[in-house]
Amino acid sequence: MTDKNKKLSGEIKTRFGDSFLIYEEVTKEGMVNFWVHRKDITDILVFLKKKISQPFTMLYDLTCIDEREKSHRLNQPSTDFTIVYCLTSFDRNEDVRIKVPLKSSDLSMPSITSIWNSANWYEREVYDMFGVDFQGHPRLSRILMPQSWQGHPLRKEHYTRATEKEPFVLTDQMRKIEEANLKFKPEEYGFTRKSEDSDFMFLNLGPQHPGTHGLLRLVLQLHGEDIVNVVPEIGFHHRGAEKMGERQSWHTFIPYTDRVDYLGGVMNNLAYLLSVEKLAGIQVPERAQVIRIMMSELFRIASHLVWLGTFAQDLGQLSPVFYTFNDRERIFDIVSAITGARMHPAWFRIGGVAHDLPKGWNQAIQNFVSYMPRRLKEFENMILKNRIIKARTVGIGVFTKEEAIDWGITGPGLRATGFEWDYRKKRPYSGIEQFEFDIPTGKNGDSYDRSLIRIEEMRQSLRIIQQCINNMPAGDYKSDHPLAIPPRKEKTLQDIETLITHFVGVSWGPVIPSGEAMVPIEATKGSNAYYLVSDGGTSSYRSRIRTPSFAHMQMLPLISRGYTIPDLLAILGAMDFVLADIDR
Repeated sequence: MTDKNKKLSGEIKTRFGDSFLIYEEVTKEGMVNFWVHRKDITDILVFLKKKISQPFTMLYDLTCIDEREKSHRLNQPSTDFTIVYCLTSFDRNEDVRIKVPLKSSDLSMPSITSIWNSANWYEREVYDMFGVDFQGHPRLSRILMPQSWQGHPLRKEHYTRATEKEPFVLTDQMRKIEEANLKFKPEEYGFTRKSEDSDFMFLNLGPQHPGTHGLLRLVLQLHGEDIVNVVPEIGFHHRGAEKMGERQSWHTFIPYTDRVDYLGGVMNNLAYLLSVEKLAGIQVPERAQVIRIMMSELFRIASHLVWLGTFAQDLGQLSPVFYTFNDRERIFDIVSAITGARMHPAWFRIGGVAHDLPKGWNQAIQNFVSYMPRRLKEFENMILKNRIIKARTVGIGVFTKEEAIDWGITGPGLRATGFEWDYRKKRPYSGIEQFEFDIPTGKNGDSYDRSLIRIEEMRQSLRIIQQCINNMPAGDYKSDHPLAIPPRKEKTLQDIETLITHFVGVSWGPVIPSGEAMVPIEATKGSNAYYLVSDGGTSSYRSRIRTPSFAHMQMLPLISRGYTIPDLLAILGAMDFVLADIDR
Protein backbone atom coordinates (compact mmCIF):
# COMPACT_ATOMS: atom_id res chain seq x y z
CA MET A 1 0.00 0.00 0.00
CA THR A 2 1.37 3.41 -1.01
CA ASP A 3 1.68 6.38 1.32
CA LYS A 4 -1.32 8.00 -0.43
CA ASN A 5 -3.42 4.89 0.18
CA LYS A 6 -2.36 4.75 3.84
CA LYS A 7 -3.25 8.41 4.31
CA LEU A 8 -6.72 7.94 2.82
CA SER A 9 -7.33 4.77 4.84
CA GLY A 10 -6.30 6.58 8.02
CA GLU A 11 -8.61 9.54 7.33
CA ILE A 12 -11.63 7.30 6.83
CA LYS A 13 -10.89 5.14 9.87
CA THR A 14 -10.39 8.21 12.03
CA ARG A 15 -13.88 9.41 11.05
CA PHE A 16 -15.78 6.10 11.15
CA GLY A 17 -13.64 3.76 13.23
CA ASP A 18 -12.75 0.20 12.25
CA SER A 19 -16.29 -1.16 12.54
CA PHE A 20 -17.42 0.33 9.22
CA LEU A 21 -14.81 -1.63 7.27
CA ILE A 22 -15.42 -5.19 6.09
CA TYR A 23 -12.27 -5.57 4.02
CA GLU A 24 -9.55 -3.38 2.51
CA GLU A 25 -7.47 -4.19 -0.57
CA VAL A 26 -5.22 -2.57 -3.15
CA THR A 27 -5.78 -3.66 -6.74
CA LYS A 28 -3.29 -4.20 -9.56
CA GLU A 29 -3.27 -0.57 -10.70
CA GLY A 30 -2.65 0.66 -7.15
CA MET A 31 -6.16 1.83 -6.28
CA VAL A 32 -7.41 1.19 -2.75
CA ASN A 33 -10.78 -0.58 -2.35
CA PHE A 34 -12.90 -0.36 0.78
CA TRP A 35 -15.62 -2.94 1.35
CA VAL A 36 -18.24 -1.38 3.61
CA HIS A 37 -21.67 -2.16 5.04
CA ARG A 38 -24.72 -1.02 3.10
CA LYS A 39 -26.09 0.91 6.08
CA ASP A 40 -22.97 3.12 6.11
CA ILE A 41 -22.67 3.84 2.40
CA THR A 42 -24.47 7.20 2.34
CA ASP A 43 -22.51 8.60 5.30
CA ILE A 44 -19.20 7.43 3.82
CA LEU A 45 -19.90 8.91 0.37
CA VAL A 46 -21.03 12.23 1.85
CA PHE A 47 -17.84 12.33 3.92
CA LEU A 48 -15.63 11.58 0.91
CA LYS A 49 -17.33 14.19 -1.26
CA LYS A 50 -17.88 17.06 1.18
CA LYS A 51 -16.07 16.65 4.48
CA ILE A 52 -12.69 15.03 3.91
CA SER A 53 -9.69 17.22 3.11
CA GLN A 54 -9.05 17.30 -0.65
CA PRO A 55 -12.45 15.72 -1.32
CA PHE A 56 -13.48 13.15 -3.92
CA THR A 57 -15.81 15.45 -5.81
CA MET A 58 -16.54 13.33 -8.91
CA LEU A 59 -18.48 10.09 -9.12
CA TYR A 60 -16.34 8.66 -11.89
CA ASP A 61 -18.35 5.46 -12.22
CA LEU A 62 -20.98 3.32 -10.52
CA THR A 63 -21.46 -0.30 -11.50
CA CYS A 64 -22.14 -3.82 -10.26
CA ILE A 65 -20.49 -7.26 -10.35
CA ASP A 66 -22.33 -10.59 -10.27
CA GLU A 67 -19.97 -12.52 -8.00
CA ARG A 68 -21.87 -15.81 -7.85
CA GLU A 69 -19.62 -17.75 -10.26
CA LYS A 70 -16.36 -16.21 -9.12
CA SER A 71 -13.69 -18.63 -7.86
CA HIS A 72 -10.75 -16.44 -6.79
CA ARG A 73 -12.16 -14.30 -3.99
CA LEU A 74 -9.01 -13.99 -1.87
CA ASN A 75 -10.16 -12.46 1.44
CA GLN A 76 -13.15 -10.69 -0.04
CA PRO A 77 -16.43 -10.93 1.89
CA SER A 78 -19.07 -13.46 0.98
CA THR A 79 -21.30 -11.75 -1.55
CA ASP A 80 -23.59 -12.56 -4.48
CA PHE A 81 -23.50 -9.07 -6.01
CA THR A 82 -21.15 -6.15 -5.38
CA ILE A 83 -22.03 -2.49 -5.93
CA VAL A 84 -18.91 -0.54 -6.93
CA TYR A 85 -18.54 3.24 -6.54
CA CYS A 86 -15.43 4.77 -8.14
CA LEU A 87 -14.67 8.30 -6.93
CA THR A 88 -12.12 10.83 -8.16
CA SER A 89 -10.31 13.53 -6.20
CA PHE A 90 -8.73 16.14 -8.45
CA ASP A 91 -6.87 17.76 -5.56
CA ARG A 92 -5.25 14.45 -4.62
CA ASN A 93 -5.05 13.19 -8.21
CA GLU A 94 -6.33 9.93 -6.80
CA ASP A 95 -9.23 7.49 -7.18
CA VAL A 96 -10.88 5.26 -4.61
CA ARG A 97 -13.38 2.42 -4.89
CA ILE A 98 -16.09 1.83 -2.32
CA LYS A 99 -17.72 -1.60 -2.53
CA VAL A 100 -20.90 -2.88 -0.93
CA PRO A 101 -21.65 -6.65 -0.80
CA LEU A 102 -25.24 -7.76 -1.41
CA LYS A 103 -27.09 -11.06 -1.20
CA SER A 104 -29.42 -12.24 -3.98
CA SER A 105 -32.33 -12.24 -1.53
CA ASP A 106 -31.90 -8.54 -0.73
CA LEU A 107 -30.83 -6.59 -3.81
CA SER A 108 -31.50 -3.06 -2.67
CA MET A 109 -29.40 0.04 -2.05
CA PRO A 110 -30.10 3.62 -0.97
CA SER A 111 -30.00 5.98 -3.93
CA ILE A 112 -27.18 8.55 -3.91
CA THR A 113 -28.80 10.90 -6.44
CA SER A 114 -29.02 13.48 -3.65
CA ILE A 115 -25.21 13.37 -3.36
CA TRP A 116 -24.28 13.26 -7.05
CA ASN A 117 -26.66 14.22 -9.84
CA SER A 118 -24.72 11.92 -12.16
CA ALA A 119 -25.74 8.88 -10.09
CA ASN A 120 -29.18 8.96 -11.72
CA TRP A 121 -28.33 7.16 -14.96
CA TYR A 122 -25.69 4.95 -13.36
CA GLU A 123 -28.21 3.61 -10.84
CA ARG A 124 -30.78 3.07 -13.58
CA GLU A 125 -28.19 1.12 -15.56
CA VAL A 126 -27.39 -1.15 -12.59
CA TYR A 127 -31.12 -1.67 -12.04
CA ASP A 128 -31.57 -2.51 -15.74
CA MET A 129 -28.56 -4.81 -16.09
CA PHE A 130 -28.52 -6.48 -12.64
CA GLY A 131 -31.92 -5.88 -11.03
CA VAL A 132 -30.69 -3.91 -8.01
CA ASP A 133 -33.36 -1.64 -6.51
CA PHE A 134 -32.19 1.86 -5.53
CA GLN A 135 -34.56 3.18 -2.92
CA GLY A 136 -35.33 6.87 -3.23
CA HIS A 137 -34.37 7.12 -6.90
CA PRO A 138 -36.54 9.74 -8.67
CA ARG A 139 -37.31 7.57 -11.73
CA LEU A 140 -35.99 4.03 -11.45
CA SER A 141 -36.71 2.36 -14.78
CA ARG A 142 -34.83 0.57 -17.53
CA ILE A 143 -32.45 2.78 -19.45
CA LEU A 144 -30.75 0.62 -22.11
CA MET A 145 -33.14 -2.31 -22.58
CA PRO A 146 -36.80 -2.05 -23.71
CA GLN A 147 -39.30 -1.70 -20.88
CA SER A 148 -40.77 -5.09 -21.81
CA TRP A 149 -37.43 -6.92 -21.58
CA GLN A 150 -37.41 -10.01 -19.40
CA GLY A 151 -34.41 -10.53 -17.12
CA HIS A 152 -31.24 -8.59 -16.41
CA PRO A 153 -28.60 -9.07 -19.14
CA LEU A 154 -25.36 -8.76 -17.12
CA ARG A 155 -26.34 -11.39 -14.61
CA LYS A 156 -24.41 -14.58 -15.14
CA GLU A 157 -27.50 -16.71 -15.76
CA HIS A 158 -28.71 -14.45 -18.58
CA TYR A 159 -28.01 -15.89 -22.02
CA THR A 160 -25.24 -14.37 -24.11
CA ARG A 161 -26.29 -15.47 -27.59
CA ALA A 162 -29.66 -15.28 -29.35
CA THR A 163 -29.35 -19.00 -30.19
CA GLU A 164 -29.57 -19.80 -26.47
CA LYS A 165 -33.26 -18.88 -26.30
CA GLU A 166 -36.37 -19.83 -28.22
CA PRO A 167 -37.06 -18.14 -31.57
CA PHE A 168 -38.80 -14.80 -31.23
CA VAL A 169 -42.54 -14.80 -31.89
CA LEU A 170 -44.60 -11.61 -31.71
CA THR A 171 -47.91 -12.71 -30.24
CA ASP A 172 -51.02 -10.52 -30.12
CA GLN A 173 -50.51 -10.09 -26.38
CA MET A 174 -46.89 -8.97 -26.82
CA ARG A 175 -47.93 -6.60 -29.61
CA LYS A 176 -50.42 -4.90 -27.28
CA ILE A 177 -47.75 -4.57 -24.59
CA GLU A 178 -45.27 -3.03 -27.01
CA GLU A 179 -47.85 -0.62 -28.43
CA ALA A 180 -48.81 0.44 -24.91
CA ASN A 181 -45.14 1.10 -24.13
CA LEU A 182 -44.85 3.31 -27.21
CA LYS A 183 -47.72 5.55 -26.09
CA PHE A 184 -46.39 8.83 -24.77
CA LYS A 185 -47.36 9.57 -21.18
CA PRO A 186 -45.82 12.86 -19.95
CA GLU A 187 -46.21 11.90 -16.29
CA GLU A 188 -43.80 8.98 -16.75
CA TYR A 189 -41.09 11.49 -17.65
CA GLY A 190 -41.84 13.74 -14.70
CA PHE A 191 -43.59 16.29 -16.93
CA THR A 192 -46.70 18.28 -16.08
CA ARG A 193 -49.19 18.92 -18.87
CA LYS A 194 -49.86 22.58 -18.06
CA SER A 195 -48.64 25.57 -16.10
CA GLU A 196 -50.75 28.20 -14.35
CA ASP A 197 -51.27 30.21 -17.51
CA SER A 198 -50.91 27.79 -20.44
CA ASP A 199 -50.64 24.23 -21.67
CA PHE A 200 -47.24 22.74 -22.46
CA MET A 201 -46.43 21.21 -25.83
CA PHE A 202 -44.48 17.99 -26.10
CA LEU A 203 -42.17 17.33 -29.03
CA ASN A 204 -40.45 14.11 -29.99
CA LEU A 205 -36.99 14.83 -31.46
CA GLY A 206 -35.56 11.65 -32.91
CA PRO A 207 -34.63 8.86 -32.85
CA GLN A 208 -34.48 9.45 -36.63
CA HIS A 209 -33.21 13.02 -36.78
CA PRO A 210 -30.00 14.31 -38.40
CA GLY A 211 -29.27 16.55 -35.41
CA THR A 212 -29.05 13.60 -33.04
CA HIS A 213 -26.24 11.95 -35.06
CA GLY A 214 -27.70 8.49 -34.64
CA LEU A 215 -30.48 6.76 -32.77
CA LEU A 216 -31.19 9.13 -29.90
CA ARG A 217 -34.65 10.23 -28.79
CA LEU A 218 -35.14 13.56 -27.04
CA VAL A 219 -38.52 14.21 -25.44
CA LEU A 220 -39.01 17.98 -25.17
CA GLN A 221 -41.41 19.87 -22.94
CA LEU A 222 -42.00 23.26 -24.55
CA HIS A 223 -43.58 26.52 -23.48
CA GLY A 224 -43.99 28.24 -26.81
CA GLU A 225 -40.52 27.99 -28.36
CA ASP A 226 -38.70 27.75 -25.03
CA ILE A 227 -37.48 24.43 -23.64
CA VAL A 228 -38.93 23.75 -20.20
CA ASN A 229 -37.33 20.32 -19.93
CA VAL A 230 -35.75 17.64 -22.07
CA VAL A 231 -35.37 13.93 -21.36
CA PRO A 232 -32.87 11.90 -23.43
CA GLU A 233 -33.93 8.34 -24.23
CA ILE A 234 -30.96 6.11 -25.02
CA GLY A 235 -30.40 2.41 -25.63
CA PHE A 236 -31.32 2.20 -29.32
CA HIS A 237 -27.67 1.43 -30.10
CA HIS A 238 -27.10 -0.97 -27.20
CA ARG A 239 -25.32 -4.15 -28.35
CA GLY A 240 -24.17 -5.68 -25.08
CA ALA A 241 -20.49 -4.75 -25.38
CA GLU A 242 -19.80 -5.53 -21.72
CA LYS A 243 -21.47 -8.93 -22.06
CA MET A 244 -19.32 -9.60 -25.13
CA GLY A 245 -16.24 -8.73 -23.08
CA GLU A 246 -17.11 -11.55 -20.70
CA ARG A 247 -17.68 -14.02 -23.54
CA GLN A 248 -14.68 -13.32 -25.76
CA SER A 249 -11.09 -14.11 -24.82
CA TRP A 250 -8.85 -11.31 -23.61
CA HIS A 251 -7.35 -11.10 -27.08
CA THR A 252 -10.40 -11.57 -29.30
CA PHE A 253 -12.30 -8.76 -27.54
CA ILE A 254 -9.89 -6.17 -28.95
CA PRO A 255 -11.84 -5.66 -32.24
CA TYR A 256 -15.06 -5.13 -30.27
CA THR A 257 -13.53 -2.15 -28.48
CA ASP A 258 -13.09 -0.32 -31.81
CA ARG A 259 -16.87 -0.18 -32.14
CA VAL A 260 -17.53 1.60 -28.83
CA ASP A 261 -16.34 5.10 -29.71
CA TYR A 262 -16.30 4.14 -33.38
CA LEU A 263 -14.60 7.43 -34.31
CA GLY A 264 -11.74 6.85 -31.85
CA GLY A 265 -10.20 3.81 -33.55
CA VAL A 266 -7.18 2.38 -31.76
CA MET A 267 -7.68 4.72 -28.80
CA ASN A 268 -10.38 2.28 -27.68
CA ASN A 269 -7.81 -0.53 -27.85
CA LEU A 270 -5.43 1.49 -25.69
CA ALA A 271 -7.90 2.04 -22.83
CA TYR A 272 -8.69 -1.68 -22.77
CA LEU A 273 -5.13 -2.97 -23.13
CA LEU A 274 -3.64 -0.73 -20.45
CA SER A 275 -5.95 -2.41 -17.93
CA VAL A 276 -5.21 -5.90 -19.27
CA GLU A 277 -1.48 -5.23 -19.08
CA LYS A 278 -1.79 -4.02 -15.49
CA LEU A 279 -3.57 -7.26 -14.60
CA ALA A 280 -0.92 -9.36 -16.32
CA GLY A 281 2.11 -7.35 -15.20
CA ILE A 282 3.25 -6.78 -18.79
CA GLN A 283 5.81 -4.07 -19.55
CA VAL A 284 5.34 -2.64 -23.03
CA PRO A 285 8.56 -1.84 -24.98
CA GLU A 286 9.33 1.83 -25.50
CA ARG A 287 8.98 1.64 -29.28
CA ALA A 288 5.51 0.11 -28.96
CA GLN A 289 4.51 2.83 -26.49
CA VAL A 290 5.51 5.62 -28.86
CA ILE A 291 3.76 3.93 -31.79
CA ARG A 292 0.61 3.68 -29.69
CA ILE A 293 0.75 7.36 -28.78
CA MET A 294 1.32 8.38 -32.39
CA MET A 295 -1.59 6.35 -33.73
CA SER A 296 -3.90 7.44 -30.90
CA GLU A 297 -3.23 11.11 -31.57
CA LEU A 298 -3.86 10.59 -35.28
CA PHE A 299 -7.27 9.22 -34.37
CA ARG A 300 -7.88 12.13 -32.00
CA ILE A 301 -7.47 14.45 -34.98
CA ALA A 302 -9.66 12.23 -37.17
CA SER A 303 -12.42 12.22 -34.55
CA HIS A 304 -12.25 15.97 -34.02
CA LEU A 305 -12.45 16.53 -37.78
CA VAL A 306 -15.71 14.57 -37.91
CA TRP A 307 -17.01 16.64 -35.01
CA LEU A 308 -15.99 19.94 -36.62
CA GLY A 309 -17.62 19.23 -39.97
CA THR A 310 -20.88 17.89 -38.56
CA PHE A 311 -21.01 20.64 -35.91
CA ALA A 312 -20.86 23.28 -38.63
CA GLN A 313 -23.49 21.37 -40.60
CA ASP A 314 -25.81 21.31 -37.57
CA LEU A 315 -25.52 25.10 -37.44
CA GLY A 316 -26.38 25.52 -41.12
CA GLN A 317 -22.90 25.71 -42.69
CA LEU A 318 -22.72 22.94 -45.29
CA SER A 319 -19.29 23.32 -46.93
CA PRO A 320 -16.99 22.48 -43.97
CA VAL A 321 -18.16 18.87 -43.66
CA PHE A 322 -16.72 18.11 -47.11
CA TYR A 323 -13.38 19.71 -46.28
CA THR A 324 -13.00 18.05 -42.88
CA PHE A 325 -13.98 14.61 -44.17
CA ASN A 326 -11.49 15.01 -47.01
CA ASP A 327 -8.69 15.67 -44.50
CA ARG A 328 -9.90 12.74 -42.42
CA GLU A 329 -9.37 10.57 -45.50
CA ARG A 330 -5.73 11.64 -45.50
CA ILE A 331 -5.43 10.20 -42.00
CA PHE A 332 -7.19 6.99 -43.06
CA ASP A 333 -4.74 6.59 -45.94
CA ILE A 334 -1.92 6.63 -43.38
CA VAL A 335 -3.76 4.33 -40.96
CA SER A 336 -4.55 1.79 -43.67
CA ALA A 337 -0.94 1.83 -44.92
CA ILE A 338 0.33 1.11 -41.40
CA THR A 339 -2.36 -1.23 -40.05
CA GLY A 340 -4.17 -2.60 -43.10
CA ALA A 341 -7.56 -1.11 -42.10
CA ARG A 342 -9.18 2.31 -41.82
CA MET A 343 -11.78 3.16 -39.18
CA HIS A 344 -11.53 0.01 -37.08
CA PRO A 345 -8.02 -1.37 -37.41
CA ALA A 346 -8.00 -3.21 -34.01
CA TRP A 347 -4.25 -2.99 -34.37
CA PHE A 348 -3.01 -2.74 -30.82
CA ARG A 349 -2.15 -6.01 -29.08
CA ILE A 350 -1.57 -7.21 -25.54
CA GLY A 351 2.00 -6.06 -24.92
CA GLY A 352 2.41 -3.87 -27.99
CA VAL A 353 1.13 -3.61 -31.55
CA ALA A 354 0.38 -6.16 -34.28
CA HIS A 355 3.51 -5.53 -36.34
CA ASP A 356 6.26 -2.99 -36.84
CA LEU A 357 5.89 0.22 -38.78
CA PRO A 358 6.31 -0.25 -42.56
CA LYS A 359 8.97 1.44 -44.62
CA GLY A 360 8.11 5.02 -45.49
CA TRP A 361 5.78 5.53 -42.54
CA ASN A 362 7.65 8.59 -41.33
CA GLN A 363 7.46 10.46 -44.64
CA ALA A 364 3.73 9.78 -45.01
CA ILE A 365 2.96 11.08 -41.54
CA GLN A 366 5.37 14.01 -41.91
CA ASN A 367 3.53 15.11 -45.05
CA PHE A 368 0.28 15.18 -43.11
CA VAL A 369 1.80 16.97 -40.10
CA SER A 370 3.24 19.64 -42.42
CA TYR A 371 -0.03 20.03 -44.32
CA MET A 372 -2.54 20.18 -41.47
CA PRO A 373 -1.69 23.40 -39.52
CA ARG A 374 -2.75 25.71 -42.34
CA ARG A 375 -5.96 23.73 -42.76
CA LEU A 376 -6.78 24.20 -39.08
CA LYS A 377 -6.28 27.92 -39.55
CA GLU A 378 -8.67 27.86 -42.51
CA PHE A 379 -11.27 25.95 -40.49
CA GLU A 380 -10.94 28.38 -37.61
CA ASN A 381 -11.50 31.36 -39.92
CA MET A 382 -14.28 29.66 -41.89
CA ILE A 383 -16.26 28.23 -38.97
CA LEU A 384 -15.43 29.57 -35.53
CA LYS A 385 -14.88 33.17 -36.61
CA ASN A 386 -18.11 33.20 -38.59
CA ARG A 387 -20.45 35.70 -36.91
CA ILE A 388 -23.50 33.45 -37.28
CA ILE A 389 -21.69 30.50 -35.71
CA LYS A 390 -20.55 32.71 -32.83
CA ALA A 391 -24.09 34.03 -32.35
CA ARG A 392 -25.34 30.44 -32.17
CA THR A 393 -22.73 29.23 -29.66
CA VAL A 394 -21.34 32.04 -27.48
CA GLY A 395 -23.12 31.94 -24.12
CA ILE A 396 -25.13 28.85 -25.13
CA GLY A 397 -25.15 25.68 -23.04
CA VAL A 398 -23.09 27.16 -20.22
CA PHE A 399 -22.02 25.17 -17.18
CA THR A 400 -19.49 25.80 -14.42
CA LYS A 401 -16.52 23.74 -13.26
CA GLU A 402 -18.45 22.62 -10.17
CA GLU A 403 -21.45 21.54 -12.25
CA ALA A 404 -19.22 19.69 -14.69
CA ILE A 405 -17.54 17.73 -11.90
CA ASP A 406 -20.85 16.93 -10.23
CA TRP A 407 -22.21 15.50 -13.49
CA GLY A 408 -19.04 13.54 -14.36
CA ILE A 409 -17.97 15.70 -17.31
CA THR A 410 -14.44 15.09 -18.61
CA GLY A 411 -12.37 16.05 -21.63
CA PRO A 412 -12.96 19.29 -23.58
CA GLY A 413 -16.23 19.91 -21.71
CA LEU A 414 -14.44 20.06 -18.37
CA ARG A 415 -11.51 22.05 -19.71
CA ALA A 416 -13.88 24.60 -21.29
CA THR A 417 -14.78 25.71 -17.75
CA GLY A 418 -11.16 26.77 -17.19
CA PHE A 419 -10.12 23.60 -15.34
CA GLU A 420 -6.81 22.29 -16.70
CA TRP A 421 -7.31 18.54 -16.26
CA ASP A 422 -6.02 16.07 -18.84
CA TYR A 423 -5.15 12.46 -17.99
CA ARG A 424 -2.18 12.62 -20.36
CA LYS A 425 -0.64 15.23 -18.04
CA LYS A 426 -2.07 14.27 -14.66
CA ARG A 427 -1.73 10.49 -14.94
CA PRO A 428 0.58 9.79 -17.86
CA TYR A 429 0.31 6.46 -19.65
CA SER A 430 2.21 4.76 -22.47
CA GLY A 431 5.17 7.12 -22.05
CA ILE A 432 3.18 10.29 -22.88
CA GLU A 433 5.02 12.09 -20.06
CA GLN A 434 8.07 12.30 -22.37
CA PHE A 435 6.24 14.56 -24.82
CA GLU A 436 5.84 18.32 -24.79
CA PHE A 437 2.33 19.66 -25.38
CA ASP A 438 -0.07 22.15 -23.82
CA ILE A 439 -3.55 21.71 -22.37
CA PRO A 440 -5.97 24.26 -23.87
CA THR A 441 -8.65 25.60 -21.53
CA GLY A 442 -11.63 27.92 -21.90
CA LYS A 443 -13.13 30.61 -19.72
CA ASN A 444 -16.91 30.57 -20.11
CA GLY A 445 -17.85 26.89 -20.24
CA ASP A 446 -20.12 27.45 -23.25
CA SER A 447 -20.53 25.72 -26.61
CA TYR A 448 -18.10 28.13 -28.26
CA ASP A 449 -15.29 27.44 -25.79
CA ARG A 450 -15.76 23.70 -26.19
CA SER A 451 -15.31 24.21 -29.92
CA LEU A 452 -12.18 26.36 -29.62
CA ILE A 453 -10.57 23.79 -27.35
CA ARG A 454 -10.98 20.98 -29.88
CA ILE A 455 -9.33 23.05 -32.62
CA GLU A 456 -6.38 23.71 -30.32
CA GLU A 457 -6.28 20.05 -29.26
CA MET A 458 -5.70 19.09 -32.90
CA ARG A 459 -2.72 21.44 -33.00
CA GLN A 460 -1.32 19.88 -29.83
CA SER A 461 -1.83 16.40 -31.27
CA LEU A 462 0.21 17.46 -34.30
CA ARG A 463 2.99 18.53 -31.90
CA ILE A 464 2.96 15.12 -30.25
CA ILE A 465 2.98 13.28 -33.59
CA GLN A 466 5.92 15.39 -34.79
CA GLN A 467 7.87 14.36 -31.70
CA CYS A 468 7.03 10.73 -32.42
CA ILE A 469 8.45 11.10 -35.93
CA ASN A 470 11.61 12.79 -34.67
CA ASN A 471 12.23 10.48 -31.73
CA MET A 472 10.87 7.06 -32.64
CA PRO A 473 12.99 4.64 -30.59
CA ALA A 474 14.45 1.43 -31.99
CA GLY A 475 13.66 -1.95 -30.46
CA ASP A 476 10.77 -4.36 -30.22
CA TYR A 477 7.20 -3.52 -31.16
CA LYS A 478 5.82 -6.14 -28.77
CA SER A 479 6.66 -7.39 -25.30
CA ASP A 480 8.35 -10.79 -24.96
CA HIS A 481 6.12 -11.55 -21.96
CA PRO A 482 4.52 -15.00 -22.49
CA LEU A 483 1.03 -13.53 -22.12
CA ALA A 484 1.62 -11.01 -24.92
CA ILE A 485 0.26 -13.14 -27.75
CA PRO A 486 1.21 -14.28 -30.24
CA PRO A 487 5.03 -14.44 -29.91
CA ARG A 488 7.08 -13.09 -32.75
CA LYS A 489 7.33 -15.52 -35.65
CA GLU A 490 11.12 -15.81 -35.62
CA LYS A 491 11.10 -17.09 -32.04
CA THR A 492 8.49 -19.78 -32.73
CA LEU A 493 10.90 -21.29 -35.24
CA GLN A 494 13.71 -21.55 -32.68
CA ASP A 495 12.31 -23.19 -29.53
CA ILE A 496 9.41 -25.52 -28.82
CA GLU A 497 8.24 -23.70 -25.68
CA THR A 498 7.53 -20.53 -27.63
CA LEU A 499 5.74 -22.52 -30.32
CA ILE A 500 3.54 -24.15 -27.66
CA THR A 501 2.82 -20.75 -26.12
CA HIS A 502 1.85 -19.51 -29.57
CA PHE A 503 -0.47 -22.47 -30.13
CA VAL A 504 -2.19 -22.23 -26.74
CA GLY A 505 -2.43 -18.45 -26.91
CA VAL A 506 -4.04 -18.42 -30.34
CA SER A 507 -6.37 -21.34 -29.53
CA TRP A 508 -7.56 -20.26 -26.09
CA GLY A 509 -6.09 -16.84 -25.45
CA PRO A 510 -3.84 -15.88 -22.53
CA VAL A 511 -4.72 -16.83 -18.96
CA ILE A 512 -4.65 -13.52 -17.09
CA PRO A 513 -3.97 -13.71 -13.32
CA SER A 514 -6.91 -13.02 -11.02
CA GLY A 515 -7.43 -9.47 -9.84
CA GLU A 516 -8.86 -6.21 -11.12
CA ALA A 517 -7.55 -3.04 -12.72
CA MET A 518 -8.69 0.15 -14.43
CA VAL A 519 -6.48 2.71 -16.18
CA PRO A 520 -8.32 5.88 -17.34
CA ILE A 521 -7.09 7.58 -20.50
CA GLU A 522 -7.79 10.90 -22.21
CA ALA A 523 -9.86 9.67 -25.15
CA THR A 524 -11.27 11.78 -27.96
CA LYS A 525 -14.44 12.77 -26.11
CA GLY A 526 -13.26 12.63 -22.49
CA SER A 527 -12.08 10.04 -20.02
CA ASN A 528 -12.49 6.42 -21.10
CA ALA A 529 -11.61 3.40 -18.95
CA TYR A 530 -12.13 -0.35 -18.81
CA TYR A 531 -12.68 -1.73 -15.33
CA LEU A 532 -11.63 -5.36 -15.76
CA VAL A 533 -12.03 -8.18 -13.26
CA SER A 534 -10.15 -11.43 -13.89
CA ASP A 535 -10.97 -14.74 -12.26
CA GLY A 536 -7.76 -16.30 -13.53
CA GLY A 537 -9.25 -17.45 -16.83
CA THR A 538 -8.99 -16.92 -20.57
CA SER A 539 -11.69 -14.24 -20.59
CA SER A 540 -12.75 -11.37 -18.37
CA TYR A 541 -15.06 -12.13 -15.46
CA ARG A 542 -16.43 -8.57 -15.55
CA SER A 543 -15.79 -5.98 -18.26
CA ARG A 544 -17.09 -2.57 -17.31
CA ILE A 545 -16.70 0.16 -19.95
CA ARG A 546 -16.75 3.68 -18.51
CA THR A 547 -17.39 6.00 -21.44
CA PRO A 548 -17.42 9.81 -21.46
CA SER A 549 -20.53 10.22 -23.67
CA PHE A 550 -22.80 8.43 -21.16
CA ALA A 551 -22.05 11.01 -18.48
CA HIS A 552 -22.15 13.93 -20.90
CA MET A 553 -25.58 13.13 -22.37
CA GLN A 554 -27.06 12.89 -18.88
CA MET A 555 -26.27 16.58 -18.33
CA LEU A 556 -28.20 17.71 -21.42
CA PRO A 557 -31.43 18.70 -19.58
CA LEU A 558 -29.55 21.00 -17.20
CA ILE A 559 -27.78 22.96 -19.94
CA SER A 560 -30.77 23.09 -22.33
CA ARG A 561 -33.55 24.52 -20.14
CA GLY A 562 -34.61 28.00 -21.15
CA TYR A 563 -33.12 27.75 -24.64
CA THR A 564 -34.87 27.07 -27.94
CA ILE A 565 -34.75 24.02 -30.22
CA PRO A 566 -32.09 25.56 -32.55
CA ASP A 567 -29.99 26.21 -29.44
CA LEU A 568 -30.47 22.58 -28.40
CA LEU A 569 -28.92 21.40 -31.68
CA ALA A 570 -25.95 23.70 -31.12
CA ILE A 571 -25.54 22.32 -27.58
CA LEU A 572 -25.73 18.73 -28.87
CA GLY A 573 -23.19 19.44 -31.58
CA ALA A 574 -20.73 21.06 -29.17
CA MET A 575 -21.07 18.06 -26.85
CA ASP A 576 -19.46 15.72 -29.44
CA PHE A 577 -21.04 12.45 -28.37
CA VAL A 578 -21.18 9.06 -30.07
CA LEU A 579 -24.25 6.88 -29.55
CA ALA A 580 -22.29 3.63 -29.35
CA ASP A 581 -20.15 5.31 -26.69
CA ILE A 582 -23.32 6.01 -24.69
CA ASP A 583 -25.14 2.71 -25.20
CA ARG A 584 -22.24 0.29 -25.57
